[in-house]
Amino acid sequence: MSTSRVILAGSHREPAQADEYFGLANPLEQIYVTVVVRRKAEPMPIGLYSNYMSAEEYFSAHGASANDFIAIRAFAAEYNLEPRNENAATRTVELFGTVGDLSRAFGVTLNHVRIDDRIHRVREGSITIPAELHGRMIAVLGLDDRRVAEPHSRKREPGGSEPAASGGGFTPVQVAQLYNFPPKLNGSGQTIAIIELDGGFIQSDISTYFKGLGLPAPTVSAVLIDGQTNAINKHLPQFPKLNADDEVALDIQVAGAVAPAAKQLVYFCLNTDQSFLKAVNAAVQAKPAPVAVSISWGGPEMLTKRPNGDAAGHTDQAKTAMDQALQDAANLNIPVFVATGDNGSFDGTVSLSVDFPASSPHAVACGGTTLAGSGSTISSEVAWNGSGGGVSQFFAKPAYQSAITMPPIPAGSKTGGRGTPDVCGNADPNTGYKVLVKGVAQTIGGTSAVAPLWAGLSACLGQGLGKPVGFLNTLLYPSAVSSKALHDITSGNNDSQGKGGPYSAGPGWDACTGLGSPNGVALLTALKASGPSHGTGSTGTHHPGTGSTGTHGTGTAHFDFPVLPPPVAAPAPAAPSPLSTILAGGSNSVALVGIVGLAAVVGIVASTGIVATVALSNDKK
Repeated sequence: MSTSRVILAGSHREPAQADEYFGLANPLEQIYVTVVVRRKAEPMPIGLYSNYMSAEEYFSAHGASANDFIAIRAFAAEYNLEPRNENAATRTVELFGTVGDLSRAFGVTLNHVRIDDRIHRVREGSITIPAELHGRMIAVLGLDDRRVAEPHSRKREPGGSEPAASGGGFTPVQVAQLYNFPPKLNGSGQTIAIIELDGGFIQSDISTYFKGLGLPAPTVSAVLIDGQTNAINKHLPQFPKLNADDEVALDIQVAGAVAPAAKQLVYFCLNTDQSFLKAVNAAVQAKPAPVAVSISWGGPEMLTKRPNGDAAGHTDQAKTAMDQALQDAANLNIPVFVATGDNGSFDGTVSLSVDFPASSPHAVACGGTTLAGSGSTISSEVAWNGSGGGVSQFFAKPAYQSAITMPPIPAGSKTGGRGTPDVCGNADPNTGYKVLVKGVAQTIGGTSAVAPLWAGLSACLGQGLGKPVGFLNTLLYPSAVSSKALHDITSGNNDSQGKGGPYSAGPGWDACTGLGSPNGVALLTALKASGPSHGTGSTGTHHPGTGSTGTHGTGTAHFDFPVLPPPVAAPAPAAPSPLSTILAGGSNSVALVGIVGLAAVVGIVASTGIVATVALSNDKK
């Protein structure tokens, strides 16, 4: 491989705002990174009526190329790195080695700092890679292991005001009744996946809580990723703000009360972009496939600052990798419900910001309301002012939102346009959910509760349909469906920080509550009438069309994508040996150095109208 190097697009990192600096990381320390490679071919934007493909066919068409893995192996060998756990479906390979070797391989300097109660390994600036790998690598995650997300739950404050009809909070069963969830469905035969980046649960809470509701306790199993544990009180008493046991209890108990017969798999991963992606991939790839995935964690979408000066946000490469994982889920008929955050339209930063991964166009973004009612009658429902929402500055406006008039993209942004949230539900902690945390009854809200609420509803819907629920956004956005299956929220705002946030609830979609809160029975009726847009599990899965010639079997598929921007040159570390023969073009070479992520494709095409034809082979060279 030549010594010429380029910047890995989207890999820029801001300096860490640390409590203490320790200097360079030990060059002999053993770590690993996750490399995400490009797809063989990009799926077309997801639509309502599409082709059917099995999971095996889908990943055969859109998984990783064997030749890209071969190139990564050769690159790894040059820097004394050991490739492990190649996964063509997730398009990931893990490279193990020392800090020193990985630093040379990716042109970075790694330092150790203390942030709160943990020593972190951090970098700043951009990653560089050999020029021959430009376009092959989508992301390199794990060099920097600082926290990237926070739980979106809020406890009810003592003496907090609430509508009289809420009685200081609801059980999840009462909320389900107010939202007209199908009364005879309990999620039997379904599996719900829940992603947790910290915290833990105890079985005694589950047993006691559901006994108090008069319901059978759901089967809840922990799946541990990257050495994370299912343990309570990890950060107490020194750092209570990092304690996530409340979040875990809320997710399990809300989903379980709505769908007590559904199995729950709780994926505990580390709070890093690397481990977060690994957990989502594990959930989406699980067999049997989950009927829904619930994520109640997130952070500001763009690299920005919090009011105290701390850096916040996700790198572009991490956003692209996660969005592609969520796109896989959508194409496999697995809706991923993601909380939009509890800090209003500024998302706890100094400027307008949406929360990620809720801002991914392949997530069902869940905003929040203040709910009042009793029995099956809603007396009032307005936007909760803490509900995250707004307009993405990274992801383009998806096709399913084409009929929506979006607010302007925040000032200073040249890309984006995807609006959040998509749906909503009760989230105000003053009208929150009565749960049990480490033996103590509490009322907790936040958009964190809305994601498992919708996931539990999906388990009931999947049971009623006898097939996967599918990616709901494409079904819900047509007004003929949303007007019947959702309660439109028309008052309130999400200016919780008092900074003059511009978003208010109103008729139709809005940046506080999306399309509205659920009417479960009406939604089930709409899904039954939705026809071919939903697959049937083992016999096929919803898949957006990929061109008239297809992408599997023999022959060449043709797609229209804009040309990848030219690589940005970077200083080159020493590279011990050439690798040109591995990367030489062959009979099925690509007419382009690489393919950008789908979100970027849609954004560039939408904003410029520039189209370039790219011939793709089944196995890229």
